[in-house]
Amino acid sequence: MQLEKQLINWRRDFHRFPEQGFLEIRTASIVASILESLGFDLQLGKEVMKEDECMGKPDAAKTKAHVVWAKENGAVERFLPYFEEGFTGIVATIDTKRPGPTVTFRVDMDALPIIESDSSQHTPATLGFRSTAEGSMHACGHDAHTSIGLGLATLVAEKQDELNGVIKLIFQPAEEGTRGARAMARAGVVDDTDFFIASHIGTGVPQQHFVAANNGFLATTKLNITFTGKAAHAGGEPEAGKNALLAAASAALNIHAICRHSGGDSRINVGELHAGSGRNVIANHATLIAETRGETSEVNSYMKEQVENIVKGAAQMYGIDYSIETAGEAISCKCSDDLAKKLANIAGQHEFIEHVEVTSEANAGSEDATYFLEAVQKHGGQATYCIFGTDLAAGHHHECFDINEDTLLPAVEILFAAAKELSRTSE
Repeated sequence: MQLEKQLINWRRDFHRFPEQGFLEIRTASIVASILESLGFDLQLGKEVMKEDECMGKPDAAKTKAHVVWAKENGAVERFLPYFEEGFTGIVATIDTKRPGPTVTFRVDMDALPIIESDSSQHTPATLGFRSTAEGSMHACGHDAHTSIGLGLATLVAEKQDELNGVIKLIFQPAEEGTRGARAMARAGVVDDTDFFIASHIGTGVPQQHFVAANNGFLATTKLNITFTGKAAHAGGEPEAGKNALLAAASAALNIHAICRHSGGDSRINVGELHAGSGRNVIANHATLIAETRGETSEVNSYMKEQVENIVKGAAQMYGIDYSIETAGEAISCKCSDDLAKKLANIAGQHEFIEHVEVTSEANAGSEDATYFLEAVQKHGGQATYCIFGTDLAAGHHHECFDINEDTLLPAVEILFAAAKELSRTSE
């Protein structure tokens, strides 16, 4: 089937040229070009992203350098002006001009900071589509998600006469680190949406299984913490210094000792600590990279507040300054039951699907698509987050991650079937 071959080609191309959050410049330019050729109305870049809501965005110098890389590696140059500052969101719309609801689908585009395996057992390496951007890798399936989004767009464009209302596709940057969705949600891109579906491939769900509503996402906050002290000679005049390293170490230990909350599960992790400049120098700088998570937004807020208190106390104890930057955040949100049941029924009718689960409460980390779900539900719409099961060569965020490409076409067909049925639903 031609569409299946195209899906695989798209997926392998995006896999070969991965781009991390807010740097999806090549990817976004290619996606925009394809969507335009299919007849979609496009809103691009800053038009669909609230600038001051972007979190953890690379600086201008890194973004500028990546634009050069994108040009050298096949970006569609006429779309670069929309994306060259790192605002890489896309909203594509087709209005059928027939009465009906607005049905919106969201996929993500970004890669991870991982060096991909070059093992002879790793399919992308043996078939020639391993990452060419050393240090970046599609290790979570977003290359597949982007391809599924383009496949869905292809069917929507070809079969408009089977649809009513408005069909909207969101291609989101920077899901990793939960950084990109809030900027798009708060720009109002789903405020008119009646039905919203976000999707993911894998996440431990077996091949040919489908989950219509994943409710297991934890709220989270990603924190960059900086301590600024005073350098001094560690042997000659140690009392003149103010030790940022000790403040950071004290904070890291106490952060992991935060008392848990009775309102739900919580997580805490300090993943990185960088400090000092030499063995005989009192460290005048230190940084912690940390994250909090909570079963609910309230529990996560409690964890975040405790971290802030600990950081403040450690800084005071050592007489130094500190700052805390929120580099990413996601909220908790439950899927809409009625929409989940409809989607489960639709998926169950597809010959590829052997098992359907309407709702899962299994822990699935965190996802910033929850900002879209919340915004849609707040405006009276229904929203869900579904999972297409697939065989995985290794777990998500692993250097040997790979998917079973047989899942791509069924995912597209199920999402189109959902668009078709939901678009005929009376508002």
